[in-house]
Amino acid sequence: MEWLNYHHLLYFWTVAREGGIVPAARSLRLAHPTVSGQIKQLEQALGETLFDRSGRRLELTEVGRVVYRYADEIFTLGRELMDTIQSRPTGRPVQLVVGVTDAMPKLVVRALLDPALHMEEPVRLTVEEDRHDRLLAELALHNLDVVLADAPIPPGASIRAYNHLLGQCGVSLYAATPLAETLGPGFPGSLDGAPFLMPSRHSSLRRGLDQWLERHGVRPVVVAEIEDSALLNFFGRDGLGVVAVPSVITHAVEAQHKITILGQAEGVTESFYAISAERRIRNPAVAAITEAARHDLFARAGSGL
Repeated sequence: MEWLNYHHLLYFWTVAREGGIVPAARSLRLAHPTVSGQIKQLEQALGETLFDRSGRRLELTEVGRVVYRYADEIFTLGRELMDTIQSRPTGRPVQLVVGVTDAMPKLVVRALLDPALHMEEPVRLTVEEDRHDRLLAELALHNLDVVLADAPIPPGASIRAYNHLLGQCGVSLYAATPLAETLGPGFPGSLDGAPFLMPSRHSSLRRGLDQWLERHGVRPVVVAEIEDSALLNFFGRDGLGVVAVPSVITHAVEAQHKITILGQAEGVTESFYAISAERRIRNPAVAAITEAARHDLFARAGSGL
């Protein structure tokens, strides 16, 4: 079995943290060649280059960023171990770095993250929003703990990651009260020619809505195609068109935006996933999210399917 030389790892971690060999050597109270030589030995042991030189600065390679994150966790845990043995409270919160795909409804994200923020242990939450493919790339580099998405990993994806279905719910159609009173009678046929605020074309919800409208022979007038669900809801509140809302957050949308339900888009469902780099979720904050979603949040929304 090959063993990692933790002295080499410590020197690497210090150089990455201090921003160069000179300040790292000063911090470690070692000669510059000693530090440089130890890092070269670590690179040889790993078979990877950890730093690229940019002018007079050293920059971490992609592999270097992965190694640095693990090293940071290792030495942080080491400090915690000493604090625990010496009966000193660490006060260190659980780190939770979440990627959220830009098509995810923000109120769903808020509801999903809530259990992690109410754990007995304090949680330090970081949320990054981006495209599905970019977030999966960051997950593969271990820069994220989990990705919350409205679609699973696409077939043929080159990364190794795992889908954890959080739940499914139905979809309701809403409009500002004056528009809802006009369109309510004869729904869904009344949507023919009605103003509609659509999610973006690459979202799973949009595909489901297009198929549902086609089945009913209804052709609304698409006033806008908007990726941000919060902006869709604001426009819907202002009476600019009909909006589609996952049933799991209908009460929150009604309370926040004062809009009125028209009816259900029968047969249209939204599915939500936690995507992780590990088959079994170990991060306690991610586990809190998945457990609460399955046994509480989406259990309540089951009747909306």
